[in-house]
Amino acid sequence: MEFPHPRPIPTRATSALATLICLLTLGGCGGSDDPPAPTSGTPASLGCDDSLKTEFKPDADTTVLLVKAFQKGDPLLLTGAATDATPVAGSDLCMVKLSVGPGNAGPADAPSTTSGIGMEIWLPAKTRWNKRIHVLGSGGWGGGVETSTTQLATLINASGSPAEIAASEGSVSASSDTGHTDRLHGGSFAMSPDGSINSAGWRDFSLRTVHELAVKTKALATAYYGSAPSHAYFDGGSMGGRQAMQAAQSYPADYDGIMVAFPAMNWTRFITAEMYPQIVYQRDLVDNGIPIPTIAQLDFVSNTAISSCDMVGGQHMGYLIDPSQCRYDPTRDATVLCPGVDGNGGVRGTSSSANCVNLAQASALNKIWYGMTADGSVPDPAIDNGWDTALSSSRRWYGTSRGTSLYDAWIRSLSPTTNVNASPGGPFTIASDVLALNLQDPTMAESNFVNATGNGAARWKRLSYAELSHAFERGISLQAAFSNIDANNPDLSAFKARGGKMIHYHGLDDEAIPPQGSVDYYNRVTSKMGGLSATQSFYKFYLVPGMGHGFNGYHNGSANPNAIPAFPKREELFAALQDWVENGVSPDSLMARASSPAKSMPLCAYPKKITFVNGDPFHASSYTCS
Repeated sequence: MEFPHPRPIPTRATSALATLICLLTLGGCGGSDDPPAPTSGTPASLGCDDSLKTEFKPDADTTVLLVKAFQKGDPLLLTGAATDATPVAGSDLCMVKLSVGPGNAGPADAPSTTSGIGMEIWLPAKTRWNKRIHVLGSGGWGGGVETSTTQLATLINASGSPAEIAASEGSVSASSDTGHTDRLHGGSFAMSPDGSINSAGWRDFSLRTVHELAVKTKALATAYYGSAPSHAYFDGGSMGGRQAMQAAQSYPADYDGIMVAFPAMNWTRFITAEMYPQIVYQRDLVDNGIPIPTIAQLDFVSNTAISSCDMVGGQHMGYLIDPSQCRYDPTRDATVLCPGVDGNGGVRGTSSSANCVNLAQASALNKIWYGMTADGSVPDPAIDNGWDTALSSSRRWYGTSRGTSLYDAWIRSLSPTTNVNASPGGPFTIASDVLALNLQDPTMAESNFVNATGNGAARWKRLSYAELSHAFERGISLQAAFSNIDANNPDLSAFKARGGKMIHYHGLDDEAIPPQGSVDYYNRVTSKMGGLSATQSFYKFYLVPGMGHGFNGYHNGSANPNAIPAFPKREELFAALQDWVENGVSPDSLMARASSPAKSMPLCAYPKKITFVNGDPFHASSYTCS
């Protein structure tokens, strides 16, 4: 599996394992290939050797674990022999690994026991530093090898890794392990061995990592080059996007510019709600002896939804430009209902497809598209398709947009056992982890979750709609104990006052995080910050039609594998952020493009929408933002 991305780390062959790990963590792989801006840095006393271990001591909790110099073309390895798949250094670099304590004491074999936050920082040659810091967010539950003295994190974040950014841009770049090293057991680190909340682990994961990454990277750069950086940027998608929001909300002085991609903000809310499709399957189908829809059935109905709503200028786009306008209802569509099935509105099924659905299966899909409710109810899509009604005590969270892959076809094409949201094979394990943590019951999770009081036993299958709603409320009530993991505070006044700038974008066909959550947040910020004009003076938000979930991995997120949406180039987005921060140029005109075949689409700063005027619907000149 491989993300489309700008200039990668030079490599002898594509590292499929590295990109697969990056993908399965839902992000954490970012970067830009802005040309380097060499500067004549002032020589500093710190060298790229073991002397740095004793000479760099920013505080009592920070330990330098490893320092290693790489020359241009060197394999990016600490041990072992290079292969054709081993990335190589794009220029002369200095790599420094740090551990930032105090961590969390406990039994050696407990996932909650840690030594602190691990960081891997890459510094370009002193004559090439462009005076910028460009650090990256993490993905999924984090974890990593930043504290390992035998492995490099850049081998995991192979697409746009800190090593690549340092080499190609000339920026100092860094990544973190979010305070723990365990990548196998998901959210297990956040539960203490006695089953209680691991407050230290939550604090490092939610809050300290994003701040310490700024503090330590700036301190090391200043010490190494002999002068302080002029600008600092945070760049994160998915969980890294949540970190980006946390930086703006909680540490507004840390970063001048923040790039936010499909953020996993509202963490306990949207992730708990990711269990909803599975509860719909269990309660509405399995309990009544009705099969869960297969992948082929999900695709059949989803593609019918696309074809019913994707006409622009008399042509089928193959994906939805604006899913908020699609009110497709499979319970009233005879062409997807099996022969003889009585649907709603007097419709009788006529489908000849082997992938036809019965009424209960069609109704289940309407529920999944609408989103989580406290009682499993769903309105008629003609009245409310899931984009019309605000959240409430009965409507808990948003659903996947019509036309989006319901099981994340992109991930499963490369990792067939990976489940996301409405996957027939079971839940996304991050969702079952969060459920277990909300309820402080490890047995609710899947088997990947381990704890001394009991391991995951998939007891989520027994939950009623009301019990899932209780777990949702429980997660909200535990925000203080979870160190404000939701990162959804709309008050960005301090970030604005210090001159910070932020670009936020979200794909309308995001398979993992419903884009409505980003829409809801931006609306709340606009209300809190004094209106749209005041907000857009420092924070702009874009919705990208057809784009799925995967940091720096722009891909078609729709259920139609033949769709070719136009996407923005990520290096152009980052360049726009830099231009806004450093030159005051507002990113008012952004473009999405596809090259084969050639297509283009304007990106409209929300709340404006892409609106067809006339002409070729696959060309940007045929649209306006209104």
